Amino acid sequence: MSFRRGVVRQSKFRHVFAQAWKAEHCLDDVRVSRVTWDGPLCAANPKFIAVVIEAGGGGAFLVLPLAKSGRVDQNTPTVCGHAAPVLDVQWCPHDDNVIASASEDCTVKGHSKRVGILAWHPSALNILLTAGCDNVLCVWDVGTGELVYQLSDAHPDLIYSVSWNREGSILCTTCKDKALRVREKAHEGTRPMRAVFLADGKILTTGFSRMSERQLALWDTKDLSEPMVTQEMDTSNGVLLPFYDPDTNMVYLCGKGDCTIRYFEVTDESPYVHFLSLYSSKEPQRGAGFLSKRGVDVNKCEIARFYKLHERKVEPISMTVPRKDAPPILVSLSGGYTAPPSKCGTLRGRPKLLTQTNTSPTSTTAPANPMSVEMESEGLSHGQGRRDVDGGIERVKKEEDQLSDILTEIRALRALVLAQGHRIDVLERQLARIEDGEV
Repeated sequence: MSFRRGVVRQSKFRHVFAQAWKAEHCLDDVRVSRVTWDGPLCAANPKFIAVVIEAGGGGAFLVLPLAKSGRVDQNTPTVCGHAAPVLDVQWCPHDDNVIASASEDCTVKGHSKRVGILAWHPSALNILLTAGCDNVLCVWDVGTGELVYQLSDAHPDLIYSVSWNREGSILCTTCKDKALRVREKAHEGTRPMRAVFLADGKILTTGFSRMSERQLALWDTKDLSEPMVTQEMDTSNGVLLPFYDPDTNMVYLCGKGDCTIRYFEVTDESPYVHFLSLYSSKEPQRGAGFLSKRGVDVNKCEIARFYKLHERKVEPISMTVPRKDAPPILVSLSGGYTAPPSKCGTLRGRPKLLTQTNTSPTSTTAPANPMSVEMESEGLSHGQGRRDVDGGIERVKKEEDQLSDILTEIRALRALVLAQGHRIDVLERQLARIEDGEV
């Protein structure tokens, strides 16, 4: 299948864009290694970045804090100890302070020639796989230095790449004999191939066709007789380094010597590997480091980050999903609250305690003190009447206190309703963003 850039399918990652960081945030005066080995020469984790550098009299690499920027002092200590150039560095996925390096000096016990490939086990602690130019695979327990397993007769020629599946139960390799093991010929060209396991168990490979065109292919491990899809890209001779993100199911292809980074989405829909876009710059990359997902800035919608190696500079490049600015979702609160029935009924002010009556049939005017007349007509003493009046006042005060408590509760409930309404608005906006594929 030819590589096409026609109509882009609908995808929540179709608008992912790459942006290089400003110059002041790059690392300058880094003497990137000139070794001809087709490796990334860089590795990054949430704490550090490691870059293979030029070193006189042996091999070395530089380790700097991830937040470091600007000019790197030439007197900055390096990790040295190899007697020949370093070919690969890889951070341990389980401990951000542990790094492994491979070199031409054959210092890894068990190999008779230079060691150029490293792969940490994705789930088992301290298990490291190494591959050398002696066509031998070794599995090590770096905690004890013990050689756990050695595979010496499976590859008749130079091993190009190794990759664990997500569980670490299967290993795939590519070799100069054009074979992908787990098995069959992957790409017909003689140039180096690369392979990575995907989250669903499939394998994505990059390589060259018989006509020296660069290719990518997707393989189903249940049937390796032929690839599910093959895409030709161009005729450049730089090896394509695949970087896979299992969270988004995106694959980034960085060609050594290229000025571009292509990215694709892998799905279950034909043609399975969908081109999304590419990032272009003026200067070619000599290698690239891919930051683990734990290190990206999610507050800026960053889903991936590369560290592009120039001749004397390390340039961060962020892959970002753009935010979609949508109007706020408004919800009417009309009719959303009904006040509970009041125990005080239609209480309005202070009620009358006693009804005024005229006890004298011959009197034409109201007595000066109707209350005392009424109490006397009932045969009540003045003291008893006073106590009744005081009791009535106390009952009124008690009812007023109850009314005040009810009004306070009503105000608190109204405030709660407003707060919950605001929270509902926020959650509905988040739901809308998720449904639109922005998160």
